Amino acid sequence: MEVLTAHGAVGLIGDDTSLMIGGFLGVGTPESIITELIAQKKKGLTVIANDSAFPDKGIGRLISEQLVKKLIVSHIGTNPVTQKQMIEKSLEVELVPQGSLIEKIRAGGVGLGGILTPTGVGTVVEESKQIIESEGKKYILELPLKAKFALVKAKKADYMGNLFYSLTAKNFNPLIALAADIVIAEVEEIVPVGSMSPEEIHTPGILVDYVVVGGKKNG
Repeated sequence: MEVLTAHGAVGLIGDDTSLMIGGFLGVGTPESIITELIAQKKKGLTVIANDSAFPDKGIGRLISEQLVKKLIVSHIGTNPVTQKQMIEKSLEVELVPQGSLIEKIRAGGVGLGGILTPTGVGTVVEESKQIIESEGKKYILELPLKAKFALVKAKKADYMGNLFYSLTAKNFNPLIALAADIVIAEVEEIVPVGSMSPEEIHTPGILVDYVVVGGKKNG
């Protein structure tokens, strides 16, 4: 694990790359890294996340700046800018039921070939997807999701990269840390090794490549 500034961490991210970003309506989202992505004008991004938050918060700020090419999420109802860009076809939006989305990410993280789910059978969700029947019941085969980078927000890290998330700000963060080639964690503080109990470690340091100390406390 290496400690970097937000500027240095975002400098590792190129245009036209894929990002998994933690958070639920902006809570548990690495806002300092988002700010730097905007400052460095990283464009053509494919973003995988739970939702697009709000126009002025979290992932929504990337969309407002028109830096996102494709969005894979479960919800865009709180962000009219996302809706507008989708209707205008300047932004490709793939909507996935939330439970299916997180399981697709989990599958990518643990090396599974996909998951079988009844969610969406008989609806537009199943379009262009393989249907598998088992014991008389139909399931959609949902393929795994992975990304080049995972951007997570934790309350604290130690100098081995072990991460602790605060309450509901944990949300998607631990799972997306499994499903990306490079993990960048924004934290509020770095504490000495050994100061966190094993029960506090939600993401082990072996998964974390870089840590950024951010300023905004949003979980």
